Amino acid sequence: MNKDILFTPTKLGALELRNRIAMAPLTRTRGNEFGVLTDVAQDYYGQRASGTGLIIAEATQASFEGMGYPRTPGMHTQAQQDSWQKIVERVHAGGAKFVSQLWHVGRIAVDVNRGQSADVVAPSAIRAPGQMFTTANGMLDHDMPRALETDEIARIAGEFAQSALNAIDIGFDGIELHSANGYLLHQFLSSNVNQRDDRYGGSIENRTAMPLEVLDAIIAEIGADKVGIRISPGHTFNGIEETDMQELYAHYLPQIEKRGLAYLHVMRPMVNTTEIDVAQLARKHYSGKMIVCGGYDASSGAEAIEEGTANVVAYGKLFIANPDLVERMRKDGPFNELDEATFYTQGPKGYSDYPSLAG
Repeated sequence: MNKDILFTPTKLGALELRNRIAMAPLTRTRGNEFGVLTDVAQDYYGQRASGTGLIIAEATQASFEGMGYPRTPGMHTQAQQDSWQKIVERVHAGGAKFVSQLWHVGRIAVDVNRGQSADVVAPSAIRAPGQMFTTANGMLDHDMPRALETDEIARIAGEFAQSALNAIDIGFDGIELHSANGYLLHQFLSSNVNQRDDRYGGSIENRTAMPLEVLDAIIAEIGADKVGIRISPGHTFNGIEETDMQELYAHYLPQIEKRGLAYLHVMRPMVNTTEIDVAQLARKHYSGKMIVCGGYDASSGAEAIEEGTANVVAYGKLFIANPDLVERMRKDGPFNELDEATFYTQGPKGYSDYPSLAG
């Protein structure tokens, strides 16, 4: 497969990209307990902007209630926004477009990780399986969540919308709404975590209502052509089940497409238990611009574009280890070895100290 198509320009809504290579959103826990990124993040993002078409920033909470993991960034306080603004300037200096991915972790949380305490919430009062690392106490079970009240959904949508506006105000080119990977919006979509009996639970139409309400609130603030959304059909991460996956996304994706977004971002599951190519499933129900992510290399990424499944391909682990990934792809390598032990630590080691080809 000729990989040259990866290096051609394209447009996603209001975003004009110099090529079709995107950096996937990658949680790296280089902030503090108040969701403020440390200065080392400026180097990390600045390095990876060189040659890249689009950078999707790491998942960023719209409130302290939306924070679960330690040291993840936010977009809802002035200090958080100030730390991001310096990074935006570095990314734009490198020529890449920059999108903020906004999330709320829902039940995947331990409150002790937050600089400001808040309830742990979910569609229903069902504890998430497994444990989470805490800076204070090591590994702990996820907190037991309380079920959100019906009238709280509007509040959460408003928090997302305000954070989206905050991001645009400090210079981000767009917003990606996180509706994947077992976090709050995905929890509402799921057939096991969502056991509600109000208008946000039960039928597929009801289970998709909350994510769509959040999406509409963001669109109302910043316009649809600067908004993307991420989904992960069939991804069982964080205890998610989608027993009606094909029917769910057959309804959800046309509803998303009606809104005229900049793009849909589809993440393939790390372990595919369904034997369904979820990128092709998404393309079946969505005809707009699409980013795909999950285990692609240059060759398979170019193939996804050539066959019409995708317009842009996002790379995650390859970007962690290779700050100049685009240049390395042009030259077919070599590629740095990945240090997984430093994914979620602190400081520059395994973060901003990977060498470039230029040295």
